Amino acid sequence: MRTFLEAAEIIVGGVIVATLVWLPAANAQKVSAPEVPAAVQAPPGEHVILLAHASGSQIYTCQAGEEGKFSWTLKAPDAELKDETGKVIGSHFAGPTWKLNDGSEVMGKAAAHVDSPDAESVAWLLLNAVSHSGQGLLTKVTTIQRIHTHGGKPPANGCDESHRNAETKSNYTADYYFYAPAM
Repeated sequence: MRTFLEAAEIIVGGVIVATLVWLPAANAQKVSAPEVPAAVQAPPGEHVILLAHASGSQIYTCQAGEEGKFSWTLKAPDAELKDETGKVIGSHFAGPTWKLNDGSEVMGKAAAHVDSPDAESVAWLLLNAVSHSGQGLLTKVTTIQRIHTHGGKPPANGCDESHRNAETKSNYTADYYFYAPAM
């Protein structure tokens, strides 16, 4: 995959000649799209440009709903993103937003979800990119999947009037697949 252009100098007959060499971008991977339910499949014509393993927490706040009933409401994720070797390559936080160490960032908006096969885990999601910043691998991302979730659900109780605005964290892990249009 040609994703990063590097300049190099070569001496030919005593003259320095600048050349351009295509090298794979940091963290660029050849990853196949996972098998997932139709509701959370990436659109046709897109391919995976990054698979990141997340570990961290889902942060919830105790809030009153429209009918005055209290429940835990998702405030934000707070997770590290790691590559296939376990090296930290970025972070995931409110927005929801993903930011890589290369400076690129993408914010998404949920487009679809399905329940996780593990009833104790947060749903699998399909998200559409709504904004980008920086330069790097996430710049061209159009779709994100959150799958293979483990944990992350809010507590079943402990949210009532006496705990208004209290926060709790639920540990979770997930795989995030980042897609861009095939070229």
